[in-house]
Amino acid sequence: MAESALLSVEDVSLVFGRVQALSAVSLQVRPGEILAIIGPNGAGKTSLLNCISNFYKPTAGRILFDGNDLTRTAPHRIAGFGIARTFQNIALYTGLSTLDNLMAARHIHMRAGLLQCLLYWGFSHREDLRHRLVVEEIIKFLEMEAIRKTTVGALPHGLRKRVELGRALALEPRLLLLDEPMTGMNQEEKEDMARFILDIHEQRGLSIVLIEHDMGLVMDIADRVVVLDFGVKIAEGAPDEIKRNPEVIRAYLGQAYT
Repeated sequence: MAESALLSVEDVSLVFGRVQALSAVSLQVRPGEILAIIGPNGAGKTSLLNCISNFYKPTAGRILFDGNDLTRTAPHRIAGFGIARTFQNIALYTGLSTLDNLMAARHIHMRAGLLQCLLYWGFSHREDLRHRLVVEEIIKFLEMEAIRKTTVGALPHGLRKRVELGRALALEPRLLLLDEPMTGMNQEEKEDMARFILDIHEQRGLSIVLIEHDMGLVMDIADRVVVLDFGVKIAEGAPDEIKRNPEVIRAYLGQAYT
């Protein structure tokens, strides 16, 4: 794998019983790029993200992030390396506000322990203020001021997706994994989310791995595209190459994408 890769997936396979979810998949994510992973339902896209974030342990192969072998890393340490993700099915604290959901993600950056909180209230208070400033900046960045104190469970689906993106940003990642961030959204909400993703990429310089079925979005914003089918990588390249690839058309697109 090239030394310039931030993330290297090397011959990763994943087996559940008799089901081969992934078969010797290899790919790279370069610093500061948007890599889209596409393919039909059941192709192994989310399984691959679950391996990267160590929710699943690969049956074979390894995954390197900035030189660290993620397959040998405890799952709770993944965020500390600088990897954050959103989920296909929203996973938020629905009884808490938008602000509190984002503050919960700041725990990996908090240094004040219980003893310091009890004995040195000023230190813990100043730390809390620093984290709140980070969270408030994200709320402003994602245009969520109007819902900052709203209980997440009362929000419509599109805004919950935005809160989940904000929570991932609150971890201060270097690599952002987005699993179908626009599923269930109307066209206006999709356009807003696409704008936020591009702003995150351009203004914050994050590397992004994007799983998405909206081919218009993928072809517009991705730097490169990887295509999976039945757990096998069948193509990789620039969007213009992928949308004209005969094997990709046969397996997924159905016709040449224009």
